[in-house]
Amino acid sequence: MWKEKFPQIKLTATPTPIEKMERLSRDFKGIEFYIKRDDLTGLAFGGNKARKLEFLFGEGKKRGCQTVITQGGEQSNHARMTAAAAAKMGWEAILVLQGSPPSQFQGNVFLDKLLGARIIWTEGAKRSEIVKREMEGLEEQGKKVLNIPTGGSTPLGSLGYVQAAEEIAQQEKELDVSFDYILAPAGSGGTHAGLLVGKYMFGLQTKIMGIAADDQDFAPVIEELFQGVSDLLGVKYDREQGDLVLNRDYVGPGYGKLDETTLRAVRYLALREGVMVGPVYTGKAVAGLLDLALKGFFPEGSKILFLHTGGNPELFAFNREIGGEENVNE
Repeated sequence: MWKEKFPQIKLTATPTPIEKMERLSRDFKGIEFYIKRDDLTGLAFGGNKARKLEFLFGEGKKRGCQTVITQGGEQSNHARMTAAAAAKMGWEAILVLQGSPPSQFQGNVFLDKLLGARIIWTEGAKRSEIVKREMEGLEEQGKKVLNIPTGGSTPLGSLGYVQAAEEIAQQEKELDVSFDYILAPAGSGGTHAGLLVGKYMFGLQTKIMGIAADDQDFAPVIEELFQGVSDLLGVKYDREQGDLVLNRDYVGPGYGKLDETTLRAVRYLALREGVMVGPVYTGKAVAGLLDLALKGFFPEGSKILFLHTGGNPELFAFNREIGGEENVNE
């Protein structure tokens, strides 16, 4: 088994299920929509970051760490799940978050506090500088510290989505279906890179499309991570031309800034399938999925797997924007 080479801590309730979205499939005749519920990974409201943290914390435990530090935005799903993993392990968690202390702690940042993390607030440009300073201070105290980059997207962390691709290959057999597309939110790149490597390892006959959550060009990041994961596993893949598909059409006004297209997509999926998605990452990917289907991007007969990467606690930080409008008509 390829995983035996890497220390891994069990943090997730995997494999996560794949469900057919029956009503959505009826809305778009000729296309079948499925969803992989990585919002149900089980750690502190779930999400894709838990898969990465299993390998990152495994390495940290091997090194004797008992403190973890990471960084992100105020509503960082990665920060919340890192704090949860640290609580589960009995470690100290330090989160360097962009912004100022809010007047009310809502969504992910409320959960960060509940999980006992120490939060340091700063401007985005100074986050890495503060992480470095904190690391030096902790190490002077004799502590071994696990420093996890934003999103947990390192080659080691990306192994979590190599494992997810292995799950999908097995679930295709169980469901007797072959997915033409896997569509997922794209943020720090590790999920996409891991899926791409897993596609080749486990023979998935699918296109993998990322829907970007901000206007950064993640393609070089994903490419570098792909190579890093391949090197870790000791394999080399000659990828097909055009295999790295990253769509940046649904960023809207910017990262973490909501637009009506995303809000309608969040409401629509809740009304049609009873599935909740946060608006920062997954909601934008749902908006892309629906718009591409409306435009006829997916050929008739396509089977689409949407990867729900979690982020649902974000909803409670945007309750006015999401809940303040009339419901979408059926």
